[in-house]
Amino acid sequence: MKSYIYFIALLVFGLSTTTIEAQSANDIFRAAGSPHNPKVAVAFNKYYTAEGLATISKKIADAYPELVKRKSIGKSTQGRDIWMLAITDYSVGNADRKPAFYVDGNIHSNEIQGGEICTYTAWYLTESFKDVDYVKQMLKDRIFYIVPTINPDARNNYMKEGNTAHSPRAGLIALDDDSDGLFDEDGYDDLDNDGSITRMRRKNPNGNMIVDPLDPRKMIQIGPDDVVTAQRYENLGGEGIDNDGDGSINEDVPGYYDPNRDWGWKWQPDYIQRGAYKYPFSAPENRAVADFVLTRPNIAGAQSFHNSGGMILRGPGAEEDKETYNRVDARIYDAIGNKGAELLPGYRYMVVYKDLYSVFGGELDWFYGSRGVYTFTNEIFTGFAYYKNKNGDRDQAYKAEKDLLLGDGFTNWKPYNHPTYGEIEIGGFRKNVGRATPGFLLEEEAHRNMVFTFYHAHHMPLLSVDSITEKSIGNGLKEITAIIKNDRLMPTHASQDLKYKIERPDYISLSGATVLAGMIVDNDDFNITTEQKNNPSKIKVDNIPGNSIIKVRWIVKGGGKVTVTVDSAKGGLISKKQS
Repeated sequence: MKSYIYFIALLVFGLSTTTIEAQSANDIFRAAGSPHNPKVAVAFNKYYTAEGLATISKKIADAYPELVKRKSIGKSTQGRDIWMLAITDYSVGNADRKPAFYVDGNIHSNEIQGGEICTYTAWYLTESFKDVDYVKQMLKDRIFYIVPTINPDARNNYMKEGNTAHSPRAGLIALDDDSDGLFDEDGYDDLDNDGSITRMRRKNPNGNMIVDPLDPRKMIQIGPDDVVTAQRYENLGGEGIDNDGDGSINEDVPGYYDPNRDWGWKWQPDYIQRGAYKYPFSAPENRAVADFVLTRPNIAGAQSFHNSGGMILRGPGAEEDKETYNRVDARIYDAIGNKGAELLPGYRYMVVYKDLYSVFGGELDWFYGSRGVYTFTNEIFTGFAYYKNKNGDRDQAYKAEKDLLLGDGFTNWKPYNHPTYGEIEIGGFRKNVGRATPGFLLEEEAHRNMVFTFYHAHHMPLLSVDSITEKSIGNGLKEITAIIKNDRLMPTHASQDLKYKIERPDYISLSGATVLAGMIVDNDDFNITTEQKNNPSKIKVDNIPGNSIIKVRWIVKGGGKVTVTVDSAKGGLISKKQS
């Protein structure tokens, strides 16, 4: 009898739960700008491991097979897949011929927001496709290649192992940082088991630090004229022990090399560019990205996500490379970058070498210098997000940790018996504070950075055959004139592309009649043209500028209604038949 009652109770409870779930969609009021009742439910107020991101990307691909193709573009140092989502409306046109926008994140393992921003972008594109005309048109015209993390090994290391907010920066190729013949043998040690590497301090009557009397979390330095009666401390550095007995602590941690100094444009060795590895693309993760990009000539725009500081960066990375970015392309960068500063409050649009520091072998320089692709890097998160009146400093971090995180970002100082230093205290900001966007701000950060990439992608070339006109010139001959229009800011070839002939020219072809002559119309008013004497039906055009037109003309014999086709690597493949 008891079993029967228990069964009935479970049944009733189960039915009640099902009813509540069934009604839940009716209990939701749609918020503007967010997907409504998504197929794939994802919480964007938290961070996911590499496997977590991979699981979400698979769910998105499985839910929207008509919009997403998911594939691994290579393997990491430890053998993890580097997943890419190719997102477009596959029912319209040839996906491989649409202008493409490449997005990646998390090249630096501790700079984790890029993984969530990329995933949010893929999620938003798919979940909003049915309801948002802007997204629908974007995926009709463009394709997005989204790689949420290109450093999955070290992303997991940052999240799962004891680390600071700044470690590890690299991938997980083991290196001998201290030249003792051992590899990564003296890394950080999470002595208090809080998941983070905080700070160590020790009482010392001759120390130069004291506890801030207004904030027990904070250590302040004693000034030269201060009269101090409080307990003095010395700073012992990051949490750890001397694992290899060489008299130093934390001197051979994972991640000496810098994967964003590994790209094959203006690369320099480590003694010039600290962090460079053996040679360009010696990190397998970067090699996988480069191999993918090199086989996708349709990529016209690119974006990478780092942290932190609230910056929208463009090249050149080094002053020695400043002539690469000429005035024509700088105007395009400026238009997009300045718009980004509007979309991302507190962010600044900057040039790397001039406004930040010199970088050789950086990703954004390789994309532009080697591939002719307009590329930005965003440094995610700024203290402006905490308190809107200023960008922030160390004092603000303490204030925000107390006011907005309610104490959830700091390990309070606690005593510890250290094998070398004796009685010490351990405490400080946890690794998820400072560089990583707090959860309550993360979805806004993801959305704003996403719409910046959309603005950039919107301004990739958008070509059309604007008109086809016909004029009889006697003796059974006709003059066919076509106007090819580019309705967006970016040309089909960046200046760097034109300079080094990185990508093939555009071709404008005519079919449906016998072509006797073909030419580019330089000035229609004065009938100035440039004839192409070889293969006149397929006119070679070096470039179709942004927000501009190209006019071409053929002399033809016979035929009926002709068709004009434009074939551009970065501008796509389009055709129009004469009406």
